[in-house]
Amino acid sequence: MYLTQSLHRALQQAPDAPFTLCGPRTRTAAESAERVARLGGALRELGVKPGDRVAMLAFNSDRFHEYLLGCWWIGAVVNPVNIRWAPPEIRYSLEQSGTRILLVDDAFLPTAEKLRGDLDTVIYCGDQQTPDGLLTYEALLSAADAVEDGRYGGDTLAGVFYTGGTTGFPKGVMLSHANMITSALGTQAMGPLTAPGHRMLHAAPMFHLAALAAWNTQMLVGGSHVFIPAFEPVTAMEAIQNDYASVVMLPPVMIQALVDHPDLAAFDLSGLRTVIYGASPIPETLLKRAMDELPSASFVQGYGMTEVAPVATVLTGDDHRHHHSDRLSSAGRAAPHCEVKVVDADGKELPRGQVGEVVIRGGNVMSGYWAKPAETEAVLRDDWFHTGDGAYMDPDGYLFIVDRIKDMIVTGGENVYSIEVENALAQHPAVATCAVIGVPDATYGERVHAVVVLTDGHTASADELRDHCKRLIAGYKAPRTVDFAAQLPLSPAGKILKRELREPHWKGTGRSVN
Repeated sequence: MYLTQSLHRALQQAPDAPFTLCGPRTRTAAESAERVARLGGALRELGVKPGDRVAMLAFNSDRFHEYLLGCWWIGAVVNPVNIRWAPPEIRYSLEQSGTRILLVDDAFLPTAEKLRGDLDTVIYCGDQQTPDGLLTYEALLSAADAVEDGRYGGDTLAGVFYTGGTTGFPKGVMLSHANMITSALGTQAMGPLTAPGHRMLHAAPMFHLAALAAWNTQMLVGGSHVFIPAFEPVTAMEAIQNDYASVVMLPPVMIQALVDHPDLAAFDLSGLRTVIYGASPIPETLLKRAMDELPSASFVQGYGMTEVAPVATVLTGDDHRHHHSDRLSSAGRAAPHCEVKVVDADGKELPRGQVGEVVIRGGNVMSGYWAKPAETEAVLRDDWFHTGDGAYMDPDGYLFIVDRIKDMIVTGGENVYSIEVENALAQHPAVATCAVIGVPDATYGERVHAVVVLTDGHTASADELRDHCKRLIAGYKAPRTVDFAAQLPLSPAGKILKRELREPHWKGTGRSVN
């Protein structure tokens, strides 16, 4: 199995059909394949060899689609950069993975300028005049010879996808072609998510593996791709109405923005057939409201994480049609491509209804974290990936997430490890000690909340600490709210008791995650 296989299929079966729609540009499968082959040739002329990492820092576009396929065409490894990260985080991921080539669009030119000294080549893939010192994407394609697809696949590394780090540094998840195709095929078998000939709207950021997996699923079954740079409710509704997008993947925060929009009824969204959601739990009231507002669409949830490429369980469209069912609050059942269990601290499977850690095994599980053997060994034990999520399973195999064993917050669909924020806060001279927790938030599911003890004789405001963090880490990781305390609760061993800090915020909710 190789990730460019679906492009060959589209070229064989529907070469003249619209394949990518991006603003004023519409390209057929034949045109897209020609550009991918030329991009592969251009990258090869720049010295890219099989196994080399190539990064892209950009909003969604047809060029992002070409970047993915063009890299895989010549056996290169994609490294899609989180567009919400601060420059120090991006620099770390590029240096740690040995990435020397970066593609960048107009929106992220200022960031690219800060990184140019760490790179061999920066390729400008925007629509304005190319800045000095950068190569031009379209000129490279025009000058390059189209090369044959190397058809790299199987266990060949396809991508290094960076996610938050438990030690304060991002970790590069290594996924093969087989990992990503296995997850997509198994997920599609549960649904289906989409169908041949459908048009998938790419509104969630494509650096995120959930969005990339949805793209891959549509590629596998055949159809078209509609790209908007980033999610904005009106832009998304216009694409559904005017470009006939029939499938979309959105995290819950985007679903809420869509159904809350005052102009929702003004758009014809009756062509929408599937709404795929994931990345964080969805409030049941929001889910039911979205299903009522978008009656033509079947809703499908995928639960997983980057390390499992990314889907482990699926709550199908049929599951969603039973509004009265308490299973709407579940994460669904194991997809056919993997096993899912709930285990105790010794790895022994627990009886149904008992809370333990979710573990996953299958052909979708990563090979490990790039150049981090200790962290890989900590989560991959006896071929089982240990998720750090606390859950129970009902008698029919439905999984219910209730807590996190790992110290992680999911805000607006993005993972934030508390230690990343604590490390940033600790660099402020007024901070003596601190603890960062996730607390319920009506918009983002959870928000990053800090409890800070100030150094004697120093003062600092919440805004000051927030701005300080944003200079070091991504803005979404900075604490949205801050409490100041005289001291933090400690165990006899001197460990901060975060459960005591969380308890007032989560009391009465029945769980400790949103």
